[in-house]
Amino acid sequence: MKVLLLNGSPHADGCTAAALREVASTLECEGVKTEILHVVGQPIRGCTACRRCKEVPGRCAFDDDLVNRVLEKMEQADGLVIGSPVYYASANGALISLLDRVFYAGSCFRCKPACVVCSARRGGATATYDQLNKYLGISGMIQVPSCYWNMVHGMNKEEVVRDGEGMRNMRELGRNMAWLLRVLETAGKTIPLPEPEPPVRTNFIR
Repeated sequence: MKVLLLNGSPHADGCTAAALREVASTLECEGVKTEILHVVGQPIRGCTACRRCKEVPGRCAFDDDLVNRVLEKMEQADGLVIGSPVYYASANGALISLLDRVFYAGSCFRCKPACVVCSARRGGATATYDQLNKYLGISGMIQVPSCYWNMVHGMNKEEVVRDGEGMRNMRELGRNMAWLLRVLETAGKTIPLPEPEPPVRTNFIR
């Protein structure tokens, strides 16, 4: 079993990374392999609504940034953790550009465990938490809980590490995800995934 963790911060060793490392360390202790991928640090274009990903499912038409690499890794992963700093009570813009394209083009998310982690100096974390969770819900992912909302607080990684409640949240999150992965692995041997209905689109302008 393997979990992919996306660090949506421009800092590979900052606050968000400190939180993700705590989740990853706990998963590793539970026997789950992990990979932390730093997704911000190079330009990531936004979705242009060209819909060419519907012609080649699972791939974005633009192959000059990380989007298709993330999709390839996610196809092989059993679970997903998305981490972001809080910018103006919302997630990092480059991360959102990536997630818009990854989740629209991808078809490898349904019924996989997933969660989000938010890092804030003080406020805005709950708004960011709600924003990112919408990607998981619309994609049919199983949202993994912790003992509180998945957020840490601090101005730098040293302060985040001293956030005892936040670090406990990360460890509980890791243990809960490891447990759920084992449950799904066991259940998958005898219980098939539910069959999805064909999509129905209802427009409200008549």
